[in-house]
Parts: sequence; C-alpha cells; structure tokens
Amino acid sequence: MQWNEELPDAHNRITPSMFVARSLEEIRFWSRIMKEHSLFLRLGFRCEDTQLINEANQYYYLFEKIEQQSYNLTNQTDPEQMRRFNTEVQIAATNIFAFKRKVLGLILTCQLPGANNFPLLVDHTSREANYFRKRLIELNEGKLKPLADEIIKENVFYLRIMADHAKFIGHLLDPSERKLVDMAREFSNDFDELLFQARDLESMKPQSQTVPLLDQFLDQNRVSVVSLRDFKKTARDLIEECKIKSIIHPLLADHVFREAEHFLEIIDLFEAHLTGKKEFPS
Repeated sequence: MQWNEELPDAHNRITPSMFVARSLEEIRFWSRIMKEHSLFLRLGFRCEDTQLINEANQYYYLFEKIEQQSYNLTNQTDPEQMRRFNTEVQIAATNIFAFKRKVLGLILTCQLPGANNFPLLVDHTSREANYFRKRLIELNEGKLKPLADEIIKENVFYLRIMADHAKFIGHLLDPSERKLVDMAREFSNDFDELLFQARDLESMKPQSQTVPLLDQFLDQNRVSVVSLRDFKKTARDLIEECKIKSIIHPLLADHVFREAEHFLEIIDLFEAHLTGKKEFPS
C-alpha cells in the first residue's frame, strides 16, 4: 500500500490518481490472500465434502484470475474502468465472505465432524474478506475516513489479525515444539493486550485523537509487529527447510508473514502522514 500523494481534502475526497493507485494496491494484495484462503479451506475439508471442495476451488481460480487481471492495469488506468473492476471484485469478495460464513455455520453446528478448519480461522478469513469488500466500496464512493479515525480503525483490525495468527501458529505447531509454542502463546497474549488498548483508545474518541497519543500508539504497535514478523519469518524458513515439526503448510507460513509485512507498511505510512501535523481537523 503506497499512499504517497497528497492528503485528502477537507471533505475526505480522493483524487482520480489516488483512487486508481489505491484500488490496484488493495486488489493485488487481497486477491492473493483470498486465493490462498480458498486453498487453506479446501485442505481442511473432509474427502466427502465434495461440494465445499468444489466451491473452494472455484473461488481459488476466480481470485487467481482477478489477481492476474489487476497486473494488466496500471496507475494510468481510466478511473471509470477501475471503478467497474472494483465493483466486479467487490462482488467476488462479498460472495467468498458468504461462503466462509456458511462454512463457519456448518462447523459450529457440528455438521463437519472431523474437518480440520478451526472456527476461529474461518471467522478470521471471513473478516478479511469483509474488510476487502468494504475497502472497495469506500474507494468507489470516493471518500476516506479522517486520518485519525483511520489510524485507530486499521490498527484495531490488524492487531486482532496478528493475535489470531499467533494463536493459529501455536495450535498448528507440534506440541513437542515447546519453546516455539510458548513463544507463539506469548505473542498471542501481547497482541490481545495491544488490541484491548486500541479499543480503549477508540472508545475515547475524539478526545484521544491527538498526534502525541496516536504517534505513541503507532510506535508501540510497530515494536510488537516487527517482533512477530521476525518470528513468522523464522518459522516460515524452518518449515520450508523441514527443521521443525508442525502441520503448518509452507504457503500458510508465508501468508501470515506477508500480512505482518503489510501491517508494518500501513503503520509506517500512517506515521509519515502524522509527521509535522499538530492537530487533526474535526
């Protein structure tokens, strides 16, 4: 995500060039994530769940096609063409969101006994699909939230994602990998605490939306995300080299690493926009 143009004006409108660039960045990142979610869900279904497997495969190929199409566009793409593509992708994101919630319902009502998809993992992937579809809707409407609101909102979303990742890693490592399991548990607790703090800051709006508080908020989150990112990179490399015992798919290890990297990019870009600003418009 590269927000390197001017800030939105007082009405939180975005320029046509910003609209196209942001749309492509979101679609390129999240279409790959949706494609991989489809694979992970399919791997967790039972052999007899043929309909669900087929649906997952269809979404895999759909988002693979979307990802490929996005790289055929450039920042010079006509905004109207971009808007139409956003609408097409938003429909796909809405549909995979509904599919994931259907799967979650089947799991929670014990209709998929013996399957290997954690309910929290399915919920996690559905939250990301919902985030993606909402982002495209916001972009097509040509509006952005005020910077202070966006900083808190994005961090609340991503801190929960990072906490989930730590929990998944801890559960998918072999129990005999005691040290790594303990480290994953510590990261889970750390990000749960950061999430609680972020929600407290959110509930104190607008009084909490000062540059010093938000700057400290971002700094604190960055330290923890860097540590988790490095842990994920180490785990990914060890899994790829078959040096640790786990049932973590190598692509899943890389998937969660990329999401941590993405969160760090967002934190850095928010901090860049905070630099030199003394207050936010009401």
